[in-house]
Amino acid sequence: MPKAQFDFMREVLAAPSPIGLEAAMSYGVLKPYFEKFMPKSWGIHQFKGNAGLVVDTHPGQDDMTSVMIIGHADKIRMQVRNIDKDGKIWINTDSFLPCTLIGHEVKLFSQVPNKPGTYRTIEGGTIEALGAIHFSEPAQRTGDKGLKPEMMYLELQMHGENCKEKIEALGIRPGDPIILNRPIKRGFSDDSFYGAYLDNGLGCFVVAEIAKILAKSPLKNVRVLYTIATHEEIGRFGATAIAGELKPDILIGSDVNHDYDAAPGIAARRMNSLSMGKGFTLTNGSITSQFLNSLIEKSCQKNGIPYQIDFAGRDTGTDAMAAALAGFDSAATSIGFPIRNMHTISETGHTADVIAAIHAMVETFKDMDKMNRGKGLSREDLKNGHPRLDDAKQL
Repeated sequence: MPKAQFDFMREVLAAPSPIGLEAAMSYGVLKPYFEKFMPKSWGIHQFKGNAGLVVDTHPGQDDMTSVMIIGHADKIRMQVRNIDKDGKIWINTDSFLPCTLIGHEVKLFSQVPNKPGTYRTIEGGTIEALGAIHFSEPAQRTGDKGLKPEMMYLELQMHGENCKEKIEALGIRPGDPIILNRPIKRGFSDDSFYGAYLDNGLGCFVVAEIAKILAKSPLKNVRVLYTIATHEEIGRFGATAIAGELKPDILIGSDVNHDYDAAPGIAARRMNSLSMGKGFTLTNGSITSQFLNSLIEKSCQKNGIPYQIDFAGRDTGTDAMAAALAGFDSAATSIGFPIRNMHTISETGHTADVIAAIHAMVETFKDMDKMNRGKGLSREDLKNGHPRLDDAKQL
């Protein structure tokens, strides 16, 4: 991946955008980026209840077949839960495994006292639980007993008298978000990188890079809705609201996936093989459209783009569910990039998988635009393209 592209990916992933406060990424980083290259005919949708963003290639042209591809800007976060008299700030660990947080530097975002809506950053704190091995139970020292979420606190090194009052005077209060502080770096192995919040700045980066490539030769017959959603980590509420409002014909979730081959201790689960560095992932099962998946696979095979097949049962676990959750008809699927150490400070990915996802979608959208002798993919194609297993040939 070229340095300029990697630097932009790093900027996207570093944006402080915890759940419910995603505008740093969507408005602060991505909106200006889109505006630099998007044709004047494109439009941008913004929303009242969330900081989501949709870049629309054909605003108002509701008669066109539309494709929405969604990354989500929200990051899992910790939250202030209670302030103790000795200065400990007890926290909610949300979707983090407590034992992965110990000792890590974080950023706390809090409103300025008496100035609601004005935020400042507090750095220099770490997440702790036991204080020292000397204070732990014997079972914790051997690993037979772990850490519980309610044991976790933010250490701001307060000392002396009135520690609680000092913290409260800073404006820190319950619900204030705390995020991990580690921008991505290039890894030791070729084409690897690691750091916090690949989930899901990577999905947003992919959406933006697809738009940048296709802006140079815009599609004529397919309306693309490049979407940056919010609130995915607590139920995919942002994508559901956005998709429910714009009702695309096709919906594609762009999100991280797992490198199952390198995941420790799960051999007995017999997970399907997914590996970092072997291409992006395409999900079968759940609500995914096999017709849509076949279009993506054909484009990848024609252009030599590496991909891996994942599967899902009832739920993809991504924003690909947005149409189903919003209760309208759309052909949907989920693409991803296998990473390691998900929801930790050292999430690890491979640039080739990210690039593969970008070009797979670029080529798929181009092929959709050329279908039907240059008239483009139609809604009738989607309605009548469902596989017929009663036509399957006997092996």
